[in-house]
This record gives sequence, C-alpha cells and structure tokens, in this order.
Amino acid sequence: MTDSGKLILLVEDDPDHEVLTIRALKKSNIANDIRVARDGEEAIHLLFGDEALQPQVILLDLKLPKVDGLEVLRRIRESDSTRMLPVVVLTSSDEERDVVRSYQLGVNSYIRKPVNFNDFAEATRQLGMYWLVLNECPPKI
Repeated sequence: MTDSGKLILLVEDDPDHEVLTIRALKKSNIANDIRVARDGEEAIHLLFGDEALQPQVILLDLKLPKVDGLEVLRRIRESDSTRMLPVVVLTSSDEERDVVRSYQLGVNSYIRKPVNFNDFAEATRQLGMYWLVLNECPPKI
C-alpha cells in the first residue's frame, strides 16, 4: 500500500461538487493533496489496486455511477487494509435509509451537502479541520 501521507480521497461524480469541495478546502487553508475518483469503481481501484492509496480521510458521495457509495463503503470496511480508514459520507441524499445504512456499514460521519456555497464552504472547513488536524488516525497496518 502506498504511504499517501495526508492525502484526501474525494469520491465524487458531479464535476461542480468536485470543484466546490476542492475550492472550499483550499479556501480553508487545507493544503493536503486531493485525489479524485469520479465513480465507485475508480475509488475501489485506487484503494485496492497495485498502487493502493492509504488516504488520511475519504470523502464519499453515495450516488455514484458503476459502483454506488454504499458498496464502496462496504468494501472498505470488509478489508483489513482499509477497515480503519476514516470515511465521511458527503452527499446530497436526505434519505433516512442512506443515513441508517451508512452507519450500519461503519461510516465515521454523515454530512449532507448544504445547497448554499457559503454554508458548504463552512461545512467543508469544519470537516477539514476535524479530520485532518484534530483527529488522531490509527497507525497504518
């Protein structure tokens, strides 16, 4: 597994949400490298392929093409190499069943994307501060 330092893996298929998330992180002075997977299949490849990433945190959308976010989360949690990685669902879904299923599968946090950019930027800033500055991650296996 590649030591990715404080890499953020953003799993997001909507180009506008991708740009907004990255812009909000940078505006908050979060200088971590950001790798983007634009569908669930790509995320699985980045986490389990030959050059598997070991990100500091995974920001995971649920509504993804090819393999949905809940399946990506299930695979992350069933593997010894990724089980303890922090995963934050960052989604526009307000369906209660998505929240419940995400927690059943072991998500660390579930955040609904605010519609307003300023609210989204503030939520992303707080998310970045907590998961990348304050949170103590488990040692890499």
